[in-house]
Amino acid sequence: LFCSSSPMRGPLLAAAGGAMGGAGGPLARTIRAKLTAALQPTHLEVRDDSPRHGGPPGAETHFGVLVVSGRFAGLPPLQRHRLVHEALRAELAGPLHALQVIARTPEQWQSDPHVPPAPPCLGGSKREQRRG
Repeated sequence: LFCSSSPMRGPLLAAAGGAMGGAGGPLARTIRAKLTAALQPTHLEVRDDSPRHGGPPGAETHFGVLVVSGRFAGLPPLQRHRLVHEALRAELAGPLHALQVIARTPEQWQSDPHVPPAPPCLGGSKREQRRG
């Protein structure tokens, strides 16, 4: 499912309550499955930002995730991010180069479903000439 009207903007693979089809590449599906298993989210969005970062077609290296889970209750943002990173430890050590994490409780998501835009790409593409 690609949801162009989603608040995360961009190629987005959204899941509610863990129900999600097989959309996205292998890494996107792995991210979705691991976060679902580890955090039992009530809402999960996985956005593949890789095309914005100059990699080859089909590269899955840059992602954004929005995870809404009761597991985050009472935890500060840093601890929430650590839970997400722990679930994706193998991917972060390998093919996953960058991960934007938005981690909210169901109550936070219900009161404010606004999602900040993805940060701009700051370069780093081998195709770009850097000025010194």
